Amino acid sequence: MAYQYKIFYSYDDLKDHLLTHKPGFYHSSKTSTVIPYDKIESYLNWNKTDNFYICDLSGLPGHMELTPNNNLVVRGAVSWEEAKKYLISNDRNLKTSPTEQLALVTAGVATSCTGERCFGFGTLRSQIARLKYLDFNGKEKELFRDHAFQSNSSYLSPYQADFKHYEIFKNAPYPRFESACDLMIGTEGQLGIVTEVEIETAENEDVTYAFIPLPRWEENYEPHMEIFDAVQSYRSSILSCEILDSNCMNYFKPEERLGRNQDVIFLEVKSSAFEKIYSHFLNRLRLTSQDNIFKISENKFHQVRAGAPQAIFDENSKMGVVKVGTDVQVTADKFIDLLNVYREFSKTGVRYGLFGHFGDAHLHFNYLPSKEQSAQCENEFRKLYDKVYQWRGSPFAEHGIGLIKQEYIRRFYGPNQMVLFHDLKKKHDPYNQFFPQGFMSQG
Repeated sequence: MAYQYKIFYSYDDLKDHLLTHKPGFYHSSKTSTVIPYDKIESYLNWNKTDNFYICDLSGLPGHMELTPNNNLVVRGAVSWEEAKKYLISNDRNLKTSPTEQLALVTAGVATSCTGERCFGFGTLRSQIARLKYLDFNGKEKELFRDHAFQSNSSYLSPYQADFKHYEIFKNAPYPRFESACDLMIGTEGQLGIVTEVEIETAENEDVTYAFIPLPRWEENYEPHMEIFDAVQSYRSSILSCEILDSNCMNYFKPEERLGRNQDVIFLEVKSSAFEKIYSHFLNRLRLTSQDNIFKISENKFHQVRAGAPQAIFDENSKMGVVKVGTDVQVTADKFIDLLNVYREFSKTGVRYGLFGHFGDAHLHFNYLPSKEQSAQCENEFRKLYDKVYQWRGSPFAEHGIGLIKQEYIRRFYGPNQMVLFHDLKKKHDPYNQFFPQGFMSQG
């Protein structure tokens, strides 16, 4: 057995390869936080006689166009950054804004990414009007949002009933499977390869960015929670509500940091509504002075917001360990419980950083362990996911499951999930050629 690396520059070559029915893992921009690309062969652990292909789709020709109703059609290798620039040139903008702008849009569909703007615009999956994908025979098929999900499995109805509880989350522990498009959204390439997607866009309104320095959450999160409670009433005007804690800020040069050893909450607000937000919300905070609210440029916001996760990723790579971070989202009434667990994590003696989508009760706690500390961190996470299961929260609300999260997801699946996964794989991947190590194949 050998691993074969292959990059595709044309759809014809990709279709021909699919007809061989050889098993493989398909990726594009290598930005996923749940795939350890530098150690991927050991994680894929393919010990069968067939060659296993690691297939790069980033060479496929990219194309963008706007439909008459201002939806964006993306085909092939187009990044979120490229899509945003194209839309702005047409006085439109994305409703989804992943932190990693160099990731490909089609890959984002496969993982059901959400990004910062989910707070104001909702999830990516709700914005997809239609999509196309290549099946196991290399045939391109088209799915539409307004068509119901089709399956002959008797487990589809109980599966959908189980999902109802998770409708309020960005992503459930398992894919939605209600609309026809859901076959490809969040299934991580296990049932086919997304080639084209049509997504809703928004008018490109002027936006004001502001940041609020706060005490360190480990010591006092009451000011944070006052903001959390208040922003929920302004989702039509506040597009994103993000946090970087003081530990994340310390990754920047002193002159680039915001606050003085403080956490920072960012708000992305429609400029037309900023004065209202300021007078009705920001000016009325009891635990934060109005003199402690500052405007910031869009470039600075993106530089800082994206810079911290990248610094943590680089630090883990330098230490030679796989990222040890969470992607947990909970309901509002469990948010303090989640923060309290993270407080306990902060006392383990392992370096860490906390950041993420604060307004959605969706945070990323990242340990920065040495190799000797990795096992301790993983054990702490097992305890966390036990609690998330009890809270009926979502363990992986944004970045997918990939390879490194599978250990923690298994208890969230019952027979309604596993049997439907089996039935869908049998129908849409009869040769087990699409990411056979993915979560849909793990019993």
